[in-house]
Amino acid sequence: MENPTGTAGRDCKPTEIDDQAVDVAAVLRALRRQADLSQRELSARAGVPKSTVARIESGDVADPRLRTVERLVRAAGGRLLVGRPGDGPGDRPPEVLAVPGVPHDGMRDEAGRRYPAHLDVWEVHDPKDWPGAWWAEWYKLPPERFPRPVPAATYELSRRYRDQRRWADRIRREVAVRRVTGEGLPSTCWRFVAELPDGRVLGELRAHERSPRLLYGDLIDAGEREIVLDGVLVTGACRRLGIGRRLVEALTVEMDRTGLRVAHAVADFGGVDLLLACGYRLEASRPYALRLDRSPPRWAC
Repeated sequence: MENPTGTAGRDCKPTEIDDQAVDVAAVLRALRRQADLSQRELSARAGVPKSTVARIESGDVADPRLRTVERLVRAAGGRLLVGRPGDGPGDRPPEVLAVPGVPHDGMRDEAGRRYPAHLDVWEVHDPKDWPGAWWAEWYKLPPERFPRPVPAATYELSRRYRDQRRWADRIRREVAVRRVTGEGLPSTCWRFVAELPDGRVLGELRAHERSPRLLYGDLIDAGEREIVLDGVLVTGACRRLGIGRRLVEALTVEMDRTGLRVAHAVADFGGVDLLLACGYRLEASRPYALRLDRSPPRWAC
């Protein structure tokens, strides 16, 4: 069996298919996951009863009819190859792509059933991992007062939420952080960008060096330097994906490499939590927020 697209599930282990036997149930579940179809949706597309789809995927049908399997495979966006391609003169075997397996195929719910193949299933370690436990977050209930037991694993039925989650996972995998040098930047300017393979920039960090001797006079060695963090920006759609933290950590690594030991920053709101998570500590100071605005009055002609 072949999937001509091979786009989804790149981080999944491929389902092994040898020349002797094919686990039809496993391959069908994997194809259905790639197509993002429930059993009911696949049944409607293929014109096969849902009960038949469920029995084949569960392994209750040891030898399903070839025609039925073909209809299901085609409805899920794959192709069924029968015979020995390449035996004839001038024939070339078609390219067959590995079918990415279902990551949670070995997991079972409390009743011993498989979780839906087309959904994303994750383990529940505490109530915040379970969307159904909103009550625990609101009321900060202790475990003994939970109105429902917390399951071992869960999933989200909303396709919009599922697509957003998969998109976020792809961004986390593909984004890379690098330091920008040259391009007219002075040697004391530090700039880092977080970008995708196609060059799209999702985040940026800027900092500059300063001499602490300007602050403390001759008490400080003239050769000492320190960093002032000017700002960290991440595009709105990609916030809360860890990109800002990766930018700050890249700055820290570069500081260690060049021998700089101290960095200063002024932050507000979420920026404070970000820097605290990266090892920064609050200082006993109360800076004022100042602004210079030289734009003309709105009522001026």
